[in-house]
Amino acid sequence: MRHRLQAMLLAVFLSACGGVDSSPAVVEGEGPPACVPVAGETFDTAAVEMLFDDLSRDLTGDLRGVVVTRHGCIAAERYFNGDGPRTLRDIRSATKSITSTLVGIAIRQGLLTGLDQSIADILPPGMPAEQRRIRIGDLLTMRSGLDADDDDPGSKGNEDRLDASPEWIPFAYAVPMKYAPGERYVYSSLDAFLAGSVVEHASGMSLQRFAQEHLFGPLGISDVSWRRGPQGEGVGQGNLGISARDMTKLGNLFLNDGRVGQHQIVDPKWVREAISPVVDISMLDPYADSYGYMWYTKRYERGGRSIVVHFASGNGGNKIYLVPRYGLVVAITSTAYGQGYGQRRSERILLQLLDATDAPD
Repeated sequence: MRHRLQAMLLAVFLSACGGVDSSPAVVEGEGPPACVPVAGETFDTAAVEMLFDDLSRDLTGDLRGVVVTRHGCIAAERYFNGDGPRTLRDIRSATKSITSTLVGIAIRQGLLTGLDQSIADILPPGMPAEQRRIRIGDLLTMRSGLDADDDDPGSKGNEDRLDASPEWIPFAYAVPMKYAPGERYVYSSLDAFLAGSVVEHASGMSLQRFAQEHLFGPLGISDVSWRRGPQGEGVGQGNLGISARDMTKLGNLFLNDGRVGQHQIVDPKWVREAISPVVDISMLDPYADSYGYMWYTKRYERGGRSIVVHFASGNGGNKIYLVPRYGLVVAITSTAYGQGYGQRRSERILLQLLDATDAPD
């Protein structure tokens, strides 16, 4: 029976990989496009099937989907606990990496002058003088200097206090500075909210509309949900509802240097910088070595090989993993919100998928 299942899975994979273009056009509403494996590369479908079978016996009931693409095609896909290819899941703070991408698009369009631009140039009047030193780049690297530490319940600008506020811009302006801008990394949803607000005020659009016109639409992503703040503010810090398949489209955009088909959506230089190790956070985060523009990076040693993984990360284990060495994108959706095992489970899934994948040096 197991041999028959393995053969069926392999047949599905091979039949799904009928084209050759490694950066093909995307058809709206469909999953990642078809392609064929690159010569010399391997993907152990039997091992992945065993992983998925093991995950299907997870009694927590909160793992929702795992989609693996290689060079843009679906190499493996499984849904759990009632979800399917079109199910939207709130990916929480993995949204921050998408907000960062929208900032990059706004810079490419000339709506923003660059990372060194003061946020006071764009946001509404009333910002206190000490906050005017904060640059866009400080927000993207979580180094605004604001007293807004999500890991500190006593922090005046933490995520819980932001959520409870009736107006988010006045709330942000009332948060005191704790450090000089650019001085220290502090994980801050307020920084991500302000980054999204910068996009909204520079473009004159809601964050979701800007994303739909300049990111989601070109990628063929048509079905999303995105929470709004109490006064209609864009929630750049999280709460984007998206399918696991569409998450892989965002990941593949980065593996393809910001291109989809013939369209350059994000500047290639921005893509490289966004996932580069800007801030060392290895002593602060057990799952990451460094932080870029709201993207994480970690290096794993597997089977004598050193493998660099970039990723977007959300509460509960929601992930978009990028593995440039293998042309691999892994999207994981989960509703294990507030449960530490969600992050551990997602990392375990990633590591088993890395062990099932190989490519020539």
